[in-house]
Amino acid sequence: TCSSILTNCCSDSNQSCFQVSPYSSSMLGGRALQILGLTLPPDGRLLCRFKGEIEQQGIIDEEGHPYCISPLLYETGWISFDVSTDGTNFNRSGEYLSVHPSKADPSFEVTLVNSTLWQNYGTPNMAGQLTMTWNSSLTESKRVNVELWGYREVSRSTAGSSSLQAEISYLYSLGRNISNTGDFSFFPQPREKFSMWELGNIRITASSTSEGERNVQSLWSGGHVLAWHLEQSFRDDPSAWAQRKCLQWDDLERKLPDFLDELIDCPCSLAQARADTGRFHTDYSCNIETGSVCTYHPGSVHCVRAVQASSSHGSGQQCCYDNTGALVLTGDSVGGSTPDRAHDWGSPPYGEPPRVPGFSHWLHDVTSFCYCCLWSDLCHVYLNRRPSSGCRRYQPPKAGVVFGNLHFITFDGLSYTFNGRGEYYLLLSTDKNLSIQTRTEQLKLKNGTLVKAAQLSSVVMKENSSDVIEVRTAGDHLQVLRNQKILPFTEQRWMDLQGVFVFAPSPQNVTVIFSSGAAVELRLHEGAMTATVLLPVEFSNHSLGLLGWMNSDPSDDLTTRSGEVISANATQEEIFTFGAAWNISNMSSLFTYDSHYLLDSYFFPLSHDPAFVPAFSLPLKPDDPLAADMLSMCLGEGAHFCIHDTLISRSLAVGNATLRAHQHHQALMEALKPVVSCGWLSTPRNGKKNGTHYLEGKTLSFTCNEGYILYRSTERTCLQEGTWTGEQPYCITADDKVGFFLGAFGSFSALVTMVIIIKLHNRKQTSYRRPYIFHSAVYVQSQSGL
Repeated sequence: TCSSILTNCCSDSNQSCFQVSPYSSSMLGGRALQILGLTLPPDGRLLCRFKGEIEQQGIIDEEGHPYCISPLLYETGWISFDVSTDGTNFNRSGEYLSVHPSKADPSFEVTLVNSTLWQNYGTPNMAGQLTMTWNSSLTESKRVNVELWGYREVSRSTAGSSSLQAEISYLYSLGRNISNTGDFSFFPQPREKFSMWELGNIRITASSTSEGERNVQSLWSGGHVLAWHLEQSFRDDPSAWAQRKCLQWDDLERKLPDFLDELIDCPCSLAQARADTGRFHTDYSCNIETGSVCTYHPGSVHCVRAVQASSSHGSGQQCCYDNTGALVLTGDSVGGSTPDRAHDWGSPPYGEPPRVPGFSHWLHDVTSFCYCCLWSDLCHVYLNRRPSSGCRRYQPPKAGVVFGNLHFITFDGLSYTFNGRGEYYLLLSTDKNLSIQTRTEQLKLKNGTLVKAAQLSSVVMKENSSDVIEVRTAGDHLQVLRNQKILPFTEQRWMDLQGVFVFAPSPQNVTVIFSSGAAVELRLHEGAMTATVLLPVEFSNHSLGLLGWMNSDPSDDLTTRSGEVISANATQEEIFTFGAAWNISNMSSLFTYDSHYLLDSYFFPLSHDPAFVPAFSLPLKPDDPLAADMLSMCLGEGAHFCIHDTLISRSLAVGNATLRAHQHHQALMEALKPVVSCGWLSTPRNGKKNGTHYLEGKTLSFTCNEGYILYRSTERTCLQEGTWTGEQPYCITADDKVGFFLGAFGSFSALVTMVIIIKLHNRKQTSYRRPYIFHSAVYVQSQSGL
């Protein structure tokens, strides 16, 4: 492999390293990956070895292009593989990206027509033919095989211990040697022998392949619950069969470890959920940016999932919000937020259940939903095991930003300008093993003029043993590097990497997410890069660098590496000296130096350029031709940043980009403001609760159904302390009133005493927490959006 230093780069890299096209494949495999830069005779030999253990024959087409077929795996991320052209020496290496099946190229997927029928076949009004379609041109064979593969997690005993093992196996063929027309229909029959396989996928291969032959070129359907092949007893009485399975699942859940307390609480508002990009990411089954088609969460407009699975159990959190931005809870709605025993995206070590991406989630969280909610009336059993967590313990992250030429706003809100040229620590946390470094360059205008100011050109970062991720400007887009190699985002927007995730929704926007929940957002606008760092509260008192000491006290944010605190009222020259001292060394640098320009400008010289002295003051002259337009543009809280950058660059566009960057940061800070939640309140039995908002200042009112009398509080208000006023209300009948009171107070004398106390204190109300009680059975139709 090549070093990050250009002069040490190996000369034969093209001979020993290769790239593939396409560079990504579903983890189910079956995709032909062309090895670029290599041509072999059509009758030549090609062996492919994945992860040093999965060995298979490659393919060489008539033009000599070599291909390896991606294997079936239980993991996502970059997968290394080697090839041999002589059958002995595997002297060429490459890698491809294994992705969650839902993120694979949809054109290569077998489509299950009318997925609702597939999912619920055999239940009332669900019968007839099942149909699938595919792109016939993607299978270079006139005839094909249609197979069913199943997934399960089975207990394996080794050396006296027992553990679950993931298993994807061929079950049986639905059709063999059929014409490759791109569609296939059949009438499913109960399969008693295979009925224990309740989750699986359809696979289509060339007819020349053997039954169940692994790791051959193929097309796969999405995973789905196999209702259509379940035993005859399911079709005879699906509700009774499903009830039995639901109760068996409930009994199993009772014996499994409790995972709910290990999950992060949901953000309290939609604004927080969308802003906390280090810990939460859009659940694409309910996305406000694509029209809020939330089939699986009725009443919600947007859902997010926690990025990280829980450490002990690999579980996942899901949070859904309504059109007011309020968190929707399962105690109020079947469309509420539901946690998952198995995170849908999986988690390292991926191959170990319940951490297998996609499949573990379907097995532990989706099939049980079918049993309890879709095929029977026991949804209350399901929601009792998957209740919404609420947001009482949620704490939003702190945000720091660097933007424009070159302005810093620390985590504690101190703003200053430092126009050094070089490479510096944006953030250094030795306790958390997180390093974020930034490279700045002298500002060059579009006409080629150099001015006495700096701007961001690159940010590089690493946490613990994670991959090193660098994001740098490259013309009108951002370029991402992983361990000094360019990461392509032409096929995928999201990548699971070692200890880090990278999300690139557009060429000008990249977010890097670490296991700790820390995130770095990079944006490019008008040629100017902005870097926002989000840190969870666990980093309090554990951060140093140009973004300050995060402790809610801005007065000590200008802390030097030696611990000296520079006054927040320091001169521009003193601040410049402070910033320059946070330069990195060659030994500590994480940057890539893959051009002569970078070597000559940053690696060989000092990491802070002492010869570059920026303009510290820029007086506004009354006769300046930019003055009128600038002053009409640079308005609001960020006006002084806008004015500074307009004057120093002599460009209204540059000043406007700075103003927009500041406004974006202000909007982010507003979204991340802490809010107080008092927690969920139940609806009184035989009554109604008016309102489902549980944040500070919100009031809920309670009424009873006809024939019932409300006892205790008719209204309860959420206080700043996080507690509710009043007491839990009850709805009782007039006939039961005395008996209810006697049961509550133990004796008639105690009841009389309480009535006197209530009158003397004018029905003074107290506040306390009530436990979660689920009263009602619910029903909803859902699939993978759980």
